[in-house]
Amino acid sequence: MEHEYSYNRLTAKRFILRSGSCLSSLQLDKRLSVPDLCIMSSSLYEPSWDVDLAPLLSCKLCLGEFPLEQMTTISQCQCIFCSLCLKQYVELLIKEGLETVISCPDSACPKLGHLLENEIESMVANDIMQRYKRLQFEREVLLDPCRTWCPSSSCQSVCQLNESEVQLPQPVQCPQCSLLFCSACRADCPTGHTCQESVPITTFLPGENGSNFKSEGDEAPIKRCPKCKVYIERDEGCAQMMCKNCKHAFCWYCLESLDDDFLLIHYDKGPCRNKLGHSRASVIWHRTQVVGIFAGFGLLLLVASPFLLLATPFVLCCKCKCKRGDDDPLPT
Repeated sequence: MEHEYSYNRLTAKRFILRSGSCLSSLQLDKRLSVPDLCIMSSSLYEPSWDVDLAPLLSCKLCLGEFPLEQMTTISQCQCIFCSLCLKQYVELLIKEGLETVISCPDSACPKLGHLLENEIESMVANDIMQRYKRLQFEREVLLDPCRTWCPSSSCQSVCQLNESEVQLPQPVQCPQCSLLFCSACRADCPTGHTCQESVPITTFLPGENGSNFKSEGDEAPIKRCPKCKVYIERDEGCAQMMCKNCKHAFCWYCLESLDDDFLLIHYDKGPCRNKLGHSRASVIWHRTQVVGIFAGFGLLLLVASPFLLLATPFVLCCKCKCKRGDDDPLPT
């Protein structure tokens, strides 16, 4: 048996308008029953549980939290950073010319990974990528003993050396401008030119003229790293040099290694005596700091050694107990 339900037509219309349904006036005038209204209200106010609960990931550079789609993973080491921070990091290194191999920004990266060329290309502009490729090429030329730059300021071409005589001064002709120059002193090499063996091997970046360069012993502003043979220019500062390429520390004057000379004793005797370039007071302060660091570590180890000796038996007992518990059969 069908029952008639009393309802207020105006109230029903207001309810539909408040609910946001786009109904025509003809549909509003249609006779609605209470069960229809109940069904409509339940469908309109049905809660949606489809909420995105994806976890946020932390960026080690800016310490911010971002969703996965805003993060970039380095394929070689799987370290993850926010895309904006990683892009700014890569652009800074390329613009400053600091590195040609862009390593992972995480100093504690377990795999010591670096970004691949396709990863760099996907996050930087085209002009920055061209600069990166040019820096890579310049690095390859500097590390290759069989190639050198043309000393002409208007040429900037790469010249090939004779591989069999690469350690000796030899005449080189530029394939671009046909300039004939000496591979050792970088001067013009006319007929009968003899290069002095005492002149240190120097080179120049593209655009510098080697014929106007004066090389006089220790005052030469450009020398080779004694370890990786990369050319280094010194314009000012102290005589303790560190190669940006291989991180090798050495003396600028005699090229002797300073990797293990933490106290800089090298500049207290010999031909490099008092040539460090710092005052005596600053050298003494540096040595005091180094000795203080080593003494602090030694004192810390001395204080902690009794506690370590007391804790060792307890650690061994706990390990033996855990191992014995693992070996015991389960009760049936």
